[in-house]
Amino acid sequence: MPMGRGKQGLARGERLQIMLSPGELAAVDDFRFKNRMPSRAAAVRELFRLGLAGTGFVNGERRKSADFGVLANSRNDGDGAG
Repeated sequence: MPMGRGKQGLARGERLQIMLSPGELAAVDDFRFKNRMPSRAAAVRELFRLGLAGTGFVNGERRKSADFGVLANSRNDGDGAG
């Protein structure tokens, strides 16, 4: 099997090393086991995916600035202040 290829044939040529506190590592492990993930690496990749999606990065696309209002309907509240 070529280096950087997982069971699903995905190329992962870059290695990222991070340091975690004991609490952060426990949170990753809790997420991993709760979601029945095969490895810490898989759990971290899923957490990255969820975090990036939550900040507007979905398939490299960014949300519009109008999507970041404090109130859900701040653009349409009719008072002209939104």
